[in-house]
Amino acid sequence: MRVSLKWLHSLVDLPEDVTTEQIGAALTRIGLQVERIEKIGDVSGPIVVGRVLEFSEKEQKNGKVIRWCQVDVGEDEPRGIICGAHNFAPGDLVVVSLPGAVLPGGFEITARKTYGHISDGMICAVDELGIGEDHTGILVLDPELGAKPGDDAMAVLDASDEVFEIDVTPDLGCYALSMRGMAREVAQAFGVDFKDPYAEKLPSEQNTGQPVRIETENCSSFVALTVEGLDPKASSPTWMASRLAAAGMRSISLAVDVTNYVMIESGQPLHAYDADRLSGAIVVRQAKDGEKLVTLDDQERKLTADDVLITDDSGPIGLAGVMGGQTTEVEDDTTNIVLEGAYFSPVSIGRTFRHHKLPSEASTRFARSVDPQLGYAAVRRAAELLAEFGGATITDKLTVAGKAKEMPQQTMAADLPGRILGTEVSAQKVADLLRTARVDVQEGDELTLTPPSWRADLVDKFDYVEEIARKVGMDTLQSRVPRATAGRGLTKEQKARRSIIRTAADSGFVEVLSLPFVSDADLDKLGVEPDDERRKMVKLANPLSDTQPYVRTTLLPGLCAAAARNVSRSQTDLAIFEVGSVFPGGQEHAAPMPKVRQRPSDEEIDELFSSVPTQPKYLGALLTGNWVPASWRGPAVPADWAHAVALAQNVVAAVGLKLERRNAQRAPWHPGRCAELLAGGEVIGYAGELHPNVVKAYELPPRACALEINLDALIAVAPDGGEVSALSAFPMTKEDVALVVDEDVPVVKVQEVLTEGAGEWLESIRLFDVFRGEQLGENKKSLAFALGFRHPERTLKESEAVEALNRAVKLAADKLGAVQRA
Repeated sequence: MRVSLKWLHSLVDLPEDVTTEQIGAALTRIGLQVERIEKIGDVSGPIVVGRVLEFSEKEQKNGKVIRWCQVDVGEDEPRGIICGAHNFAPGDLVVVSLPGAVLPGGFEITARKTYGHISDGMICAVDELGIGEDHTGILVLDPELGAKPGDDAMAVLDASDEVFEIDVTPDLGCYALSMRGMAREVAQAFGVDFKDPYAEKLPSEQNTGQPVRIETENCSSFVALTVEGLDPKASSPTWMASRLAAAGMRSISLAVDVTNYVMIESGQPLHAYDADRLSGAIVVRQAKDGEKLVTLDDQERKLTADDVLITDDSGPIGLAGVMGGQTTEVEDDTTNIVLEGAYFSPVSIGRTFRHHKLPSEASTRFARSVDPQLGYAAVRRAAELLAEFGGATITDKLTVAGKAKEMPQQTMAADLPGRILGTEVSAQKVADLLRTARVDVQEGDELTLTPPSWRADLVDKFDYVEEIARKVGMDTLQSRVPRATAGRGLTKEQKARRSIIRTAADSGFVEVLSLPFVSDADLDKLGVEPDDERRKMVKLANPLSDTQPYVRTTLLPGLCAAAARNVSRSQTDLAIFEVGSVFPGGQEHAAPMPKVRQRPSDEEIDELFSSVPTQPKYLGALLTGNWVPASWRGPAVPADWAHAVALAQNVVAAVGLKLERRNAQRAPWHPGRCAELLAGGEVIGYAGELHPNVVKAYELPPRACALEINLDALIAVAPDGGEVSALSAFPMTKEDVALVVDEDVPVVKVQEVLTEGAGEWLESIRLFDVFRGEQLGENKKSLAFALGFRHPERTLKESEAVEALNRAVKLAADKLGAVQRA
């Protein structure tokens, strides 16, 4: 919200010694954080009113036509000034910066030779003076301002101002997105009176003007007031255009400017209809699925049943609270106008403007709730401005349909704010502060509170506690660290996840974060088959991007995109990982939309949870390029599948388990170069080299590798921990064995059989050599294992270890046809 200091002073009578910085500090203290203070019209030196006496035009070699102007600036002789604009005529009053003037940005004006003449100054456009953004032509002053050559132009324009840029949080948007609301807050902060220019409440229903029918619960009131005889050529007064510019809006026409001006001042969005183009009664109703409306931006909108429509006998004429339609638009020749001031459901308008991607000043205010009593006062104010500056007549054609909604009543113990805030706030002070905020306070055993119509945010008793905190001052509240409850700590899952993340980082990987949104195209690039369970995705009702309407079922698209982004910036040696939720299984039914004004019922909560998909935590990792770069110590070590599997081993070991693996085929990994990972007998993930097509699709370096582990599945089979096994005092007996097996027998299968046959004394087993040669025979390989045996209560005899080894070798021979190599 941009708040003009001049506009603010016109609404609240502050003491003369109050500075801009003090106002900004006061607003920030009550929760309306001032991001910065911008100076408008920050100029110095001689900037005066000039009258164009005459000019001559000449086309230059570059095709540009310039004017050599003689301008009266209140001196004995006119000044000659070069100007490239063409939107003025002899006799017009303009703004002239004379030599010595300094414009915004430190631009100093000097007399200089250009286009064959000495230009003794500059005729200024709005943006050059720092009072707006328009640069379509120079600023021509309204003769009715009564200015004469030589007058101080900035004083005539009354355009110098200071503007607060304020971050208005959503809960305060119901009243703080208006000059009226800001003025009220400033008046309370400095203890001065505030006279509300929009205090008149919504009158009772009447129908003497444009007929109106409300046929939806998403509109509680609708005011229509007709003004006639508007001069379509009338322009907005300079002060109004300046205030709109300070608020971040450009001046368009008197009718449009007035509705914008009243919206910024009051917080009530208005809409103006060309009365002569309306056909029959205005009807406010829900749209029908498939209905269409061409809005003011020339776009045809396909509507849904969630949208609220404004219609007449010709059909839809506006998307309520969001944007009007073309058929009843106010045009250059409009003389009769119907002014609309309505109250629409915030939830409905918020849903509509997000669905149609039509955020605006009006829809933002409606979505955060406006004052339900404000409709009539706002249209009346707009009508008065049109009458004053456009010669319009305010007719008695007034329609008020519906009524203002009742404000919710709440009870609260007077000592609750003090107990919650941790500071002493007396019962009397609580009542006084709330009354200052125009809350109706009835004192008794408890305070009975009714908020004013503009405070839609005051619903729950804790909303009032927050209001007390803001008025007392957030800076006065003391910070207290809560005492930890004895006997509690991290859960098994929390400990395990932290240990896993720390282990991944210690293993040389860098953690990244990616957005969880994906598309079908992302899974296509990974080569995921159409019938793969990862294709069952949850679709978002309002995705941030239409190109990514789903939430992910795998972390790999985000990791591949992150790697591709780094590779495009010449960072090709990567080892990255991410821990995050995935959302597998699709969605059985759409989530319900419970009302937000009260707690959902138990049935609604059950329905909400039944619509939420499972959200297991996964760990994903991706490696490209070199694990160790080339240096004087030796050649580069490429990052390969072994590093991905090593990370998996470290992660599994971090939760007290051992990793098992076996061959598998699964997209996006290369067939034959993919390992299925197991822990505690359960499949927990996959690791290996990515398929060449995936590498090509993401433009990654060749032979990139990836890992993905279901952490929830891993942690579920992990031991609870908390017990530390004592180190054995007895020595380990080590035995080596080499077995010749068929080439297609997996190493992991041989290891499993040896482990089974060796018995309970086997403590460790490790593959340390693989050999292939002619002496072994065709399609044979030799696998050498190191086995470690230990007895928990005594020193194991050599013969006992040999006997256990022989049992293991015999079982391998029986099950796998293995032959022990001498």
